[in-house]
Amino acid sequence: MQRVRITSRLVTLVVVVLVGAGACAFDPQSGGSGGGGAAPAGAAEQVTGASAAPGPDQRGRPTPAAPAPTSKTPRPPAPKPTRSVAPKPTTTVAPTVAGCPQGQHQRAVETYLARLGGFGAVTVDGRQSAADCAAIKKFQKRYGIRPVEGRAGPTTYDVAQRLATTEPARCKAGTGTTFCVDLTRQTVWAMRGGKVIMPPTVTRTGMAGYRTPAGTFTVNFRNPKEWSDPYEVWLPYWQHFTQGMGFHETTTYLHEKSIGSHGCVNLLHADAVRMWELGKVGTRVVLIGRRPGT
Repeated sequence: MQRVRITSRLVTLVVVVLVGAGACAFDPQSGGSGGGGAAPAGAAEQVTGASAAPGPDQRGRPTPAAPAPTSKTPRPPAPKPTRSVAPKPTTTVAPTVAGCPQGQHQRAVETYLARLGGFGAVTVDGRQSAADCAAIKKFQKRYGIRPVEGRAGPTTYDVAQRLATTEPARCKAGTGTTFCVDLTRQTVWAMRGGKVIMPPTVTRTGMAGYRTPAGTFTVNFRNPKEWSDPYEVWLPYWQHFTQGMGFHETTTYLHEKSIGSHGCVNLLHADAVRMWELGKVGTRVVLIGRRPGT
């Protein structure tokens, strides 16, 4: 009986040893490492999310699946700011009457044209009308204002004001023909025997650095088509009175105020012709005032 017990114990011990050794037996596919050992380097990077299948642990319980590596969910791109387009400013279109736009100096031009006379009936009310339009166009055409559209704009206003405020009596004219120039208002006219024989018209005299001097002079040389040697331009209807200065038709736009002559008295074609007809050698010339800015 004692031998049987010893034999039974030996058998039991062998069984226990064999069963216990099963958990760490050499796995020929394990690369030399026991199944319960640490995972090979890089194993975690090879298992991705739900693709890893759970396996039993030593106690037969299912091994929980490796948690899927969390990656930050990319935020949706921020919406690009929409560039707000400012509404285009509304352009105020001047009302037109009989094809004529109304300018910003309507009432003032009406006032000056009514004072000057000779351009047709105008109503001084600040509102454009067919009659006002015709009068303003006639005025613009007479004094070389462009464009001739009947609009009471800055140039039309400036010319009308200068002409309407010129005082011919300020020119101390003699008994003969006298050419008078108001340098301040940039106007010119002719008198004879104390009477106006050519009403005030527009002119442009010497610019800064070439100021046309005030004083009393005499026409001493005339030529219907004089050539200017220093400036190489023709001077139609030339009437010289002092220091290389004289009356002549301009070859540029008379109402361009940013420029001026080199001392001469520039005239529109019609006015240069009229003064040529009225003048002669010996005609008196009186200049008063001073051009602004010179």
